[in-house]
Amino acid sequence: MFGFDFMNSVFPVIFTVMFVGIFIMFIVTAVETVGDISGVMEGGMGREATDKELSGGIICDGLGSTVAACFGVLPNTSFSQNVGLISMTHVVNRFTIMFGALAMILGGLFPPIGAFFTTLPDCVLGGCTVIMFGSIMMSGVRMMHDAGMTPRNTLIAATSICLGVGVTQVDGFFNNLPAFIGDVFAGNMVAGVFVVGVIMDLLLPRDPKCYDSM
Repeated sequence: MFGFDFMNSVFPVIFTVMFVGIFIMFIVTAVETVGDISGVMEGGMGREATDKELSGGIICDGLGSTVAACFGVLPNTSFSQNVGLISMTHVVNRFTIMFGALAMILGGLFPPIGAFFTTLPDCVLGGCTVIMFGSIMMSGVRMMHDAGMTPRNTLIAATSICLGVGVTQVDGFFNNLPAFIGDVFAGNMVAGVFVVGVIMDLLLPRDPKCYDSM
């Protein structure tokens, strides 16, 4: 009579919280993949990504994250550093990239090879990193410019970037919210920018006359 039914009382709540958090992570990684694919095509090929390329990239990302989930791993994420690297070199040959991936795999499996990669001086690595991340930023600016710097687009971009980045710099911003929200957004700028941008795109009117005073 006074027994506590854990499976019917607590487990559904825990499962729902876990499901929502992981679901948001999957959506955020998919959005990041779309941005990275667009940046690669803009920087490496000088054109916009096609619908087929975007859908293929998202499918591969989803399959990889699905396989990772079978081993208890969080969703995979694409590395934006590669966008800056391709913008610098304009090398998009798949066989060249494959050999780079094989070198990383060998470095992970054989410590001597991995130790060889660590001999790269920090000043050289830092210089390359600065240029790569700068290229990523400029690729994003170029894509926003191609989309049209209308008052509406400018308002969405400015607000989403400021809020998405700003909340990650304020300690304790998510303390009064459920823990999984802080886990997703506190250390992930992409997630915050994505959510704010989508909400503003849905709520703001599309009539240009509404922004005549801006």
